[in-house]
Amino acid sequence: MPPAQVLLFSKYPEQETQTASQAAERMETLIQDLKEKHHQKHKRSLFPSDLFSADLLTMIANVSGCLPYMLPPKCPNNCMTKKYRHITGVCNNREHPRWGASNTALARWLPPVYEDGITQPKGWNPGFLHNGFLLPLVREVTRNIIESSNEAVTDDKLHSDILVVWGQYIAHDLAFTPQSVNRPSFLGEIDCQLTCENQNPCFPIQVFANDTFSLNMECMPFYRSAPACATGNQAVLLGNQPALYPRQQINSLTSFLDASTVYGSTPAAENKLRNMTSEEGLLRINVQYFDNGREYLPFVAQVPSPCAQDPKADKEERIECFMAGDSRSSEVISLAAIHTLWLREHNRLAKALKKLNPQWSSETIYQEAHKIVGALHQIITIRDYIPKIIGTNAFNKFIGPYKGYNHTMDPTVANVFSTAAFRFAHAAIHPTIKRLNAQYQSDPSLPNLQLHEAFFTPWRLIKEGGLDPVVRGTLAIAAKLQVQDQLLNEELTKKLFVLSNNGSLDLASLDLQRGRDHGLPGYNDWREFCDLPRLRTEADLTTAIANRMVVKKILEFYGNPDNIDVWLGGIVENMLPDARMGPLFACITGKQMKALRDGDRFWWENVNVFTEAQRHELNKYSLSRLICDNTGLTEAPLDAFILGKFPKDFESCANIPSINLEAWQEPFQTELTCGFPTRVDDGDFVHCSEAGKSMVTYFCHQGYKLQGEEQLSCTNGRWNSQPPACEDLNECENKSDPPCHSSAKCVNTKGSFQCFCTEPYELAEDGKTCIDSGRLSKASIVSIILGIVIFSCLALSSCLVICRWSYCARGSINSSMLKDGKNHAEGGDCHEMNTSPANILVKPVDKDRPSIPCVLLCM
Repeated sequence: MPPAQVLLFSKYPEQETQTASQAAERMETLIQDLKEKHHQKHKRSLFPSDLFSADLLTMIANVSGCLPYMLPPKCPNNCMTKKYRHITGVCNNREHPRWGASNTALARWLPPVYEDGITQPKGWNPGFLHNGFLLPLVREVTRNIIESSNEAVTDDKLHSDILVVWGQYIAHDLAFTPQSVNRPSFLGEIDCQLTCENQNPCFPIQVFANDTFSLNMECMPFYRSAPACATGNQAVLLGNQPALYPRQQINSLTSFLDASTVYGSTPAAENKLRNMTSEEGLLRINVQYFDNGREYLPFVAQVPSPCAQDPKADKEERIECFMAGDSRSSEVISLAAIHTLWLREHNRLAKALKKLNPQWSSETIYQEAHKIVGALHQIITIRDYIPKIIGTNAFNKFIGPYKGYNHTMDPTVANVFSTAAFRFAHAAIHPTIKRLNAQYQSDPSLPNLQLHEAFFTPWRLIKEGGLDPVVRGTLAIAAKLQVQDQLLNEELTKKLFVLSNNGSLDLASLDLQRGRDHGLPGYNDWREFCDLPRLRTEADLTTAIANRMVVKKILEFYGNPDNIDVWLGGIVENMLPDARMGPLFACITGKQMKALRDGDRFWWENVNVFTEAQRHELNKYSLSRLICDNTGLTEAPLDAFILGKFPKDFESCANIPSINLEAWQEPFQTELTCGFPTRVDDGDFVHCSEAGKSMVTYFCHQGYKLQGEEQLSCTNGRWNSQPPACEDLNECENKSDPPCHSSAKCVNTKGSFQCFCTEPYELAEDGKTCIDSGRLSKASIVSIILGIVIFSCLALSSCLVICRWSYCARGSINSSMLKDGKNHAEGGDCHEMNTSPANILVKPVDKDRPSIPCVLLCM
């Protein structure tokens, strides 16, 4: 499978996200078409917001499917929503319920820069000048400024490689911008795998003949990021927005540090990951393979998946991509290892909580374990990771001590953070993955892997020693230091996602092109945003970038410092003391982390989230404890991010602090005041207390609807109402938002539905739309066969008649001769005829003439 398609798989959104982004794309296409028609008719370049009536604009929003994403959601007010965060992040802030929620637009801290002011990326139009210069092609920037050989590696003397792996993992917890796969009906079908033209949604990366990377390619496929509803050309629909409100990109994840990498960011994703039959609130595990008795992630349902296979394995054996809360979990084996550790940790916590609280429902156990795992992600990231990458001074300046939840703080992940600043660590990725044995030594049976040998290879974890050798390698091997002339190695710029001989990708070029696709302002604009001086001359640049050769190359390609892509400028800046970033990215990262922390109502330090005793226990936790509890390692560094030598810098796991879960134990009598809440089929409940009053909130599993009271309260020793019931939801009856496309037939099933197509059509990837399969239907095939049979019979009958009358017309059959079993022809050439329909032969009188099948004579 070509690397671009592998990338598409890992960037393929959940159904809810796909629906939202497709709605935005449909709306953008509709408005673009109307805009062009208006321009042709009126010869005006502007597209005023009052061109259409409000009713017509609302209708367009509704037809496209965008309207639900433009209206504020309703926030239920019950004990469950007060106690636990929603999987989508919605209603975290009750005054601004979409802040930080999944499937909303990334935040803009500065207005975007598009070449048409609305949607066209920087570099879209040939000949378009920026500050008097053409923007350099991103592949040329990669080749001449960013790319370094695999041998050009300077070790980070302070930090282990797990620092880089954790950064990638947390980046996947905060943002995921799906790629557009739209085929705009107004512009005709476009295949970004084939075209080298800039035509939505394709923004290909140009490659030249003298580039050794090219492999006979003229360009590298690149899909634009999917837009969010009510942005770009669509924003004219909003009465409170200017007519030329620019395109924004969608974040399919919640913006919060909430372990969405483990649990997903949509109800559908969460349901796929949960073991719904478990009484212990467990997550699903792999039932085919185990790692010395420990769990692996389950495989994805979509098979065959694009993950590479063991070349030595039988052809029938397949090890598919892993399924986790984030679709990118299989990108590289070290990342898959971190995902697997958290799966194991959730299930370990859930089982322990069930033993402490046997009265808890499976939903309560799941939610409490989820809540703890989310808190541990926050602690490891803000307390242990962020100070190491932005430095102590920047941490104190931009983040500082926690002062409580701030409902005016928007936690939404910023476009510049996810698209540029938090991609800083791409320049710190080591070209080699090392796997170590129990003595932290190289093992001939587990040789070092070049990075490209570990892309999308879950089989290596399952068949080559499990998690432990990979985890040991990340702990005992130094991270690659980010050096100005040693940025991204060839494993990333020439061999990204190489699974076959179908080409490669270039991570640096993808990063640069993505920033231009998102319309990110230039490096200098962001320095000004962070109260840093603009750099106008070569001398100015050398104050921020010490390597003069790098400065000269940047100016040679960009011409004007204002044109420098923000990601490039950020990764080449001089690092701050005790940091792994320069001042610009430290500023952006610090501001983002403060917003994520202070704008999260469920932040672990908020006094309303955990008890004081629970917070005390949580604060003991560390990444090393996670490793000790979920691998076969018996020793680890006290701080996993600090590079140490084995065994002198490693501690026994017995000496590494752990959480005492007794702080989560609840007295059994509390829930028995009104009797134990009644369980419901196809649903569950959560019990909680508020102001000394016992309450229980019921809900149904996906595909069912609640009949009865949602929340019951304990009054005078009895529940105030009978428990509700969960009734199968017939999704096919939903006319306002049909589950299947009009081309498909919807059939209700218990707890779900299925879309069916009539032949010769088949379901598209979305599972809802019928597309032409290119095959003939069974009915057509039967008709064709039947026609052939009828035609053959008619032809055969005609042949018999022709042959009989052509060769035997002068003869007659003597009835008396029939008694002899022979047909004698009188006065003709037919001496003998076999009248069997299957074998009619005409035998001439002349014995020297050969016998000829009658059917041949008729041809």
